[in-house]
Order: sequence, then structure tokens, then C-alpha cells
Amino acid sequence: MNQTDNPLQIDFCGLNFTSPLVLLSGCVGFGEEYTRVKGFSNRDVGAVCLKGTTLEPRPGNPPHRVYETPMGMLNAIGLQNPGVEHVVSNILPALDFDETRFIANVSGSTVEEYYAVTRRFDDSPIDAIEINISCPNVKEGGVAFGNDPEMSARVVEACRKATDKPLITKLSPNQTDIAGNARRCIEAGSDAFAVINTLMGMAIDIDSRRPVIGNNQGGLSGPAIKPVALLKVHQVYQVCKAHNIPIIGQGGINSVGDAIEFLIAGASAVGIGTALFYDPLICPQLNDGIRAYLNKHQLPDLPALIGSLQLHGQSGG
Repeated sequence: MNQTDNPLQIDFCGLNFTSPLVLLSGCVGFGEEYTRVKGFSNRDVGAVCLKGTTLEPRPGNPPHRVYETPMGMLNAIGLQNPGVEHVVSNILPALDFDETRFIANVSGSTVEEYYAVTRRFDDSPIDAIEINISCPNVKEGGVAFGNDPEMSARVVEACRKATDKPLITKLSPNQTDIAGNARRCIEAGSDAFAVINTLMGMAIDIDSRRPVIGNNQGGLSGPAIKPVALLKVHQVYQVCKAHNIPIIGQGGINSVGDAIEFLIAGASAVGIGTALFYDPLICPQLNDGIRAYLNKHQLPDLPALIGSLQLHGQSGG
């Protein structure tokens, strides 16, 4: 199939995505959960990002772990997972790699753990590896790797030494200069970015006067964070475009218009997460809508739309 046969097709770090849609880590388990929904097909998406995986199994955080907020959702799952060995040996063999691309999500509490988990996924059929650098660094007093550009770069460098597979660095919005962080990660060997991870938030039970979330705070996702995510994609794209580094734009995408906004801002692909909880069959609708937009504006393919934003004050805007 060539580009004219499928205008939604993109090349993402050398991987063929038949759609710009990526199912986000933590929202679809290990790639099999939504396949039980009648009418759902992984063929409707370009890639599926598997649940965050650590070196050893983790039980996750105490409940409550999820709380619905106005226009969004708080979650603090705590990286519950069976460990990388179980994922590689028992879960990956059951996935259909002919349907779509599968991306592993690597997490850890130390640089050494990131390296070890990435090394294990390198010896597997996984197509690419996403580095979740929003986890706390135990050796640095719990400071999240992703909020410090130098610490982010150290993680990327370690993972780069562990694999030749495409590395996607998932950037945190909870930092001062996301573009500067992206620049350091590119120098360290990142092939792509996922922009953004969740914002940190809290909800309080006014009767008990305690946080609703058992972890006290959680990651905010959903439509409430879309304006923040959109700006962060635009900022990171200014760094990436000169290096031909693709971005998965994510954060509150809930409609065709949302997805198109992210593509215009510079994302090569768009991540679908919280929206799946509202409508598990949203992906075909998004594909049809993006295709209709390309036809309406006489754009031959998706790359013609990516990064086409014209700022006020620019010629042609």
C-alpha cells in the first residue's frame, strides 16, 4: 500500500503506521483488553502502547486509584504490572503483530532498572520502546527523572545503549522548559517523543477531609488538559522539526477536531487514552474524520498537514 492508497499512513521512526492513532499506555492494558469489545479492532490504529513495565512485578498503589473530575480523570495506578520477564515470555507471544505495531512502555526507579528492562525488550518482537521518565528516581530523593533535563538524558542514554529499536521519550508537562528537555533527550539518542504525560492533580473528600486518591495525588488526563498538551506539542515541535524527530501528541483528544489540532501543531501521530473509556469504538470515527478533513482541504496525505500551523504575525497566517 502506498501513500495515495492510504492518506493516513505515516512513517514513524521507520515503522509503518497505517493510521496516526496510537492507543496510550495504561489505557488498554497489554493490548488485549479492548479486543473483547464487539466491533473493536487493532487494525484501526497505527500502534498500541502497552502498559508500563518494570523489572520486577509491582502490586500498584492502594485504592482509590481512579477518580472522575470535571472534563477529566485522576489516576494513580502505581505501575501495577507482572514484570518484564512475564510480559516478554507470556504476553507478547499472544499479540498479533500483523494487526498493528506494539510499543513497550519502560519504567523504573533507577537508571540501571531502565537499562535492564529496555535490554530485555530489545530481545523480543516489540516494535519500539517508550521511556516513561515521569517515575521518581529513588537515588535522588524521589525527584521525577522527567522534570530534570540532565536526569532525563541519563535515562535516554542508558536505554540507547540497551537497544537499537526506536526510542520514544514520554515527556512530563510538570517541568520548567519542556523544549530544553527535548533537546537534551535528542542529544542523548531519543528517536521520538510522546507529548505529554499527565499533569499532577488532587481531589479531596470534604466529609473525611482526606484525598480521594489513595496515593494522595494522581495524574490528570482527559479534555481538561488539552490546551496545555497542545501548547507543549507546539513547543517541542520547534526543536524536533530540524532533526526530523516525530511526536505522538496526546492529552485530551476526544474528537476529530482535537486530533487535527495536534497534527497541525506538529504531532505526527495522536494518542488516544481517556476517550476510550467514554467510547471504545472512537478510533474508526477519528480515522474517517481525519480522512474527510484531508479531502475537504485538498491535502494529499497526512504529512502535508503535520506542522502546518501558521502563527499570528507569520506570512500566510
